[in-house]
Amino acid sequence: MDRSRNRSLTLRIGLFFAITVVAIGIGYLFLRPSDELPVYHPNQLDQRLVDPAVKGAKGEHHISGFNLIDQFGGHYTLNDVGERIIVADFFFTTCATICPKMTVQMERVQEAYKDEDLLMLLSHSVTPEIDSVPVLAAYAKLHNADPERWRFLTGDRKQIYALARQSYFAAMDEGDGGPDDFVHTENFVLVDPQRRIRGFYDGTSVKDVDRLIADIAKLLKEVKGA
Repeated sequence: MDRSRNRSLTLRIGLFFAITVVAIGIGYLFLRPSDELPVYHPNQLDQRLVDPAVKGAKGEHHISGFNLIDQFGGHYTLNDVGERIIVADFFFTTCATICPKMTVQMERVQEAYKDEDLLMLLSHSVTPEIDSVPVLAAYAKLHNADPERWRFLTGDRKQIYALARQSYFAAMDEGDGGPDDFVHTENFVLVDPQRRIRGFYDGTSVKDVDRLIADIAKLLKEVKGA
């Protein structure tokens, strides 16, 4: 009788531990951090970043097409980017504060993925009237920009400012892109090949750019289906 009771107790204990192990395993699967990056929509963001023209927009947000001029003097469009991941920023060559730090950090991103054909860095000048093609070409050379990986863009001021505010949500201030308007932002923005925003980063922060570099690896894994 005691032997039967002991056997029953042993079975119960074994069953309890088996259930516990299974429950822990299932819980881990549900609670472990996901490697998939979020997809950002206007209603999920700090509303100070969302231009009034885009507030209340429904459906999936995608960055808009553009037609700008690169450091070689040629037209550069979203079609030229192709199905690549984008890291975008907004800068100006005469900036003496945050832009030099941002450009150095963008160099780090380029170096981290110097052999990756699926990544394109786009640096948009917010003073296109100053940052002519020769100026951008010299700046790109100074910062070792590989034209296959990193384009510096100038051109229509209103178009660039609309991209900053209505496509990339890179700037908190409002404006119309006119002569008295000015965008000055440290944000780097990560965009997937479907033109959806997947991350925001402080381009002056080594730590945050380290996070960007890690997130690019995650997005590349997603894009390649690895």
